[in-house]
Amino acid sequence: MLNFDDYAAAIDESKTARMEQRTKPHVKAQIQRAAALLGIDETTFVTSVALERAQATIADHERTILSAADRDMVLAALETPAPPTDALREVMAMHDARVAPGD
Repeated sequence: MLNFDDYAAAIDESKTARMEQRTKPHVKAQIQRAAALLGIDETTFVTSVALERAQATIADHERTILSAADRDMVLAALETPAPPTDALREVMAMHDARVAPGD
């Protein structure tokens, strides 16, 4: 039997949510075969693999990876910001006119 990590098993809550999807017979057969090779049921296989991919997708969208040159450019911009433009001053004046101090 191959190694399999059930990512959903570590979550401590009852299984009350239901998910259903339609798929092609060939896809279903492959999922069934993979689950059988691992010695687990199809629901465990699909849920765990989908959860693992969901976590990876979320993580990819929640972080930005910069090259060393880009990092240096961002840090330099933060350390020595450009002076405000007339447009920025105008927008900030509009903001100050509409928003009470402390809000």
